Amino acid sequence: MKIMLRKTGESYAVYVAKKDLEEKVVAMEKPGLWGGTVTLNNGWVFQLPDLAPDTRLPISVEARRLES
Repeated sequence: MKIMLRKTGESYAVYVAKKDLEEKVVAMEKPGLWGGTVTLNNGWVFQLPDLAPDTRLPISVEARRLES
């Protein structure tokens, strides 16, 4: 699923265009964000691709939605 990640202050937000949904990231598996899972405020869990830690945001990526 194509999602857009952006940083808002000290937190991250995810926008899913097909669902017209924007939610805050409430939990991250890895402190560097990339290559792990993120949990959104609504309970959705996404597996993020393994990108470089210094990847600039905002960015659109292909992420896999996992069962929450």
